[in-house]
Amino acid sequence: MKGVRFSGVLTFFVLLFLYVPIAVLVFNSFNASRFGSLWGGFSLKWYSALFHDRNVWVSLTNTVVVALVSTLCSVIIGSIAGFCLYRYKGRVQRLHYGLVSLPLIFPDILMGMSLLLFFIAIGVRLSLLTIILGHITFSISYVAVTIMARLQNFDFSVVEAAQDLGASRFTILTKIYLPLLGPGLAAGAMLALTLSLDDFVITFFTAGPGSSTLPLQIYSMIKFGKPPMINALSTLFLAATFLVALGYQRISSGSKTAG
Repeated sequence: MKGVRFSGVLTFFVLLFLYVPIAVLVFNSFNASRFGSLWGGFSLKWYSALFHDRNVWVSLTNTVVVALVSTLCSVIIGSIAGFCLYRYKGRVQRLHYGLVSLPLIFPDILMGMSLLLFFIAIGVRLSLLTIILGHITFSISYVAVTIMARLQNFDFSVVEAAQDLGASRFTILTKIYLPLLGPGLAAGAMLALTLSLDDFVITFFTAGPGSSTLPLQIYSMIKFGKPPMINALSTLFLAATFLVALGYQRISSGSKTAG
């Protein structure tokens, strides 16, 4: 009984340590005072100032473009990789699985530095394209793992029956694979989108002039001393990320239930 109480108290303080700073940030985003230590009354002026900042809108546009393009490419490539890893076995596939799994365990700073050195070596100019390629490299692994988990309960006898009845590969893909793997594809897409929106380290190494994303913009605003606007921007960014993560959780749980 004492052990249960101790673990409960410990969990409470850990959650307090994690979420109190976030709560303070959100609270100060509505603070009219420029200094967080003083309460100047409820105000939305920092949100108003944020919406009139051109650099924020440019960063938001870049973030959306990078997230959507990298998510689309990651879902396509990751789904194919996950299907091949689950369906086919052999030495080559073990090597394939190792390569796909590496981004899951590699530190972000190591991946960012490696990508930067690679782009410099082949003479590629840093831009939104290099950011997208960097995001695709780590998002593929998460999509592949999600698809492999979904395939654990997949009934391949349905595919064999369709083949016996003369169904074409396109028909099997659109009428069997996509509907049955749909929840897994959506969950993988949500996860890749969330990771892309939140990424800072890899983006920092692969971004070029004029290709700043929201995480980089927040870092830049910290350096130039705009804490109230940072609070407002971080609150909106936090809300958007939370909604995407919540959607991923619901889709993922629905996928497991259906399986």
